[in-house]
Formats: sequence, structure tokens, C-alpha cells
Amino acid sequence: MRHHAITRADVHDRPTMLARTIRGIEPLAAAEIGRIGVVRRIRHREVWFEVPDPGRVPEVLDLRTPDDVFVLAAVYDGIGRSKSSLLRLAQGVRETCLTDPPALPERGGGAAEVRGVDVSASFVGRRNYTRYDIEDAVGAELARAQDVVYHSRRDGAVPPCGTASWRVTVEGEQATLALRMADRPLHRRAYKRASVAGTLHPPLAAAMARLAGLEGVRNVLDPCCGAGTLLFEARAASAGPRLLGTDLDPAAVRVAKGNATGADRAAWAVADAGRIPLPARSVDRILVNPPWQRQVPAAGLLKGDQSILWRQLRRVLTDDGCAVALLHDPSTGLALAAAAGFRIRRTIEVSLFGAHPVIGVLNPAEAGLGGLRPTR
Repeated sequence: MRHHAITRADVHDRPTMLARTIRGIEPLAAAEIGRIGVVRRIRHREVWFEVPDPGRVPEVLDLRTPDDVFVLAAVYDGIGRSKSSLLRLAQGVRETCLTDPPALPERGGGAAEVRGVDVSASFVGRRNYTRYDIEDAVGAELARAQDVVYHSRRDGAVPPCGTASWRVTVEGEQATLALRMADRPLHRRAYKRASVAGTLHPPLAAAMARLAGLEGVRNVLDPCCGAGTLLFEARAASAGPRLLGTDLDPAAVRVAKGNATGADRAAWAVADAGRIPLPARSVDRILVNPPWQRQVPAAGLLKGDQSILWRQLRRVLTDDGCAVALLHDPSTGLALAAAAGFRIRRTIEVSLFGAHPVIGVLNPAEAGLGGLRPTR
């Protein structure tokens, strides 16, 4: 088995970092990362990169589309599908002498004193072992090398605070070992003080906001706002637009208001998405995750008739506007959007908790509903 530690000399005196993200939005994450660093490699749910300017390293922990960011420590080849590969992986960890964790860039590092280690693992394709088998094999070696306690995640156990969190990914016959840069995953947003059923994963919401192109727009609407995740990610993408959030559930609107800060230019209202309380052509951008019988059942005017939502969205959207929607039933959603006067500009299939919804980027069609002007 070939293996090597990722040393500073290997990467031109700069640490190689690894961003984990949702399957399907790797190119969007790479584009965001490219604004502060140099992308070296894109894999399944991963973007490898470097940040040449040390002054920009702190910005890594402000990235929105990655789930988490790590510093790459080692790469191991020859990790196959059989359980014997775990013995080779453990040997590789032992031989790369990880008695000292890789140096973490400024603003990372987790706890000042590491009192233990935990490991999270995943693999692509079928294997004759589980993620927990990988975690335990690697975790035991890391704990032994650093003379600390290993905290297994097997059986749903949650590691205590103060542990160094490592990540192992196996793709093909190559395994990577990396150390988390911060105390907690990036996808845990500070604004999410409260939540509701069906709330959207923040990095996915961030990707949708980036796809909408928010610079220079006046306002952004989410007619099914829930806890406000899409709109808060829109605010992170651009400070300019006013946020407009409505939801049929008064409890959801209360949660969204509670998550908002005093700096947010936002308006919230209890309203049916089948009758959006806004004038025609008054909204520049729409971000929406419709409820269609997923964790939150459709209610009000939308119950049993999905087409009403699309007609309402087209009514309030300006002729040069853009709507970005998460579609859990893509064929139906895209057909109804087209019938309501939208042109499908782009679709991106993502993998989210075992489901495969599609992000649809929609513009008003050149020949929309009666009375609509052509798109400029």
C-alpha cells in the first residue's frame, strides 16, 4: 500500500484544505471557494483547495456552500472493498506518525487542549465494511498516537466537546484523512436559534441564493419561508435586497422573526402561498422550497393544486426576474412552471438525505401568460 502524509513541502508551503458539500453542488462550492483560493481537485462531495494569501485564510470559515472544511493530513492508496483493507488503512495511519495533528490555519483549531478524538467516515460504492468500521479502525490509531481517548460514533453516540474531529473518505481505492478546522461543522448556522419541521439544509439554501444572482436586486421573496433559512442565506450572499417572507403557519413566521437580527431588512407575514399579498411584478427574486407532501404537507389553497403556486410566483415576479426552486417532484414541478409562464434556464440534481430533488432556476418565458411583456 502506498501512502503519504500531506506535508507543507507537498503543497508548496501551503496547507491543502478539503471542503465537504452536498452531492450535486460541488461546482457551486468550487466557484465560491475560487474567490479566496485555488481549487485543486473536485471529487464526490469534496473540493480540495489552497489559499495562497495567508490573510484570506480566516475567510475559509465564512464559506456558505460547504457543509464543513478540513485540513488534509494524509492520503492512502490500495484501500479496497474487503475488510482486510481496514487493517492496511490502520497501518497507514500508524506509519504516517500522526503524533501531532496537522497545523490548523488561523481561526481554526477547535479546543485549545485536545482531550480526545472522534472520526466521521464515508465511502463511495459497495464495501464489505461499514462507516463505523472505518471510524473505529482509524480512531483507535489516532488516539493511540496522541495518547488521548477515542470517542466512537457507533450506535449513535455523540462525541463530547473538546475532541479533535477527523474525517475519512474512501473513493475508489484511495482514502483521505483530514482534520476539521473549527469547533463545529460549518453548516451549523448561528442564526438558526430555532427551527421548524422541513427546514432547509443551510448549504443547499446558500447554493440556491447564489444561483439567483442577488447583487443589485431590490427584494427577495420566499412564500413558504418556514424558519427563514433561504432568506438568511440570501442576506449572507448580498446585504442589499429586502427580505420578504411569508408562511401559512403562524408558528413558522414567529420562528423566522426570532431568527432574524436587527440588521436584517426584512418583512414577515402569515399568508397563503396560493394568494401572495404582493402586487403584480413587484418581486425581483424568488427563493422557494414548496411543501409538496414532504415533511410539511401542502395546506391552504395549495392543497391538491400545485399549479396555483406557480401562477402566483409568475404574477408577482418582474419580467426580468428569477426564481430558484427546490423541486422534490421535478417532472411535475417543471411542467407546471412552464405552463405558468416560466422558462427553465438550469436544473441541478442534488442528493439530500436519501432523496434526489432538483434545483430549478427559472426565468419568465418570452411569451408568458396573457398581458405579460417579453423578457428583457
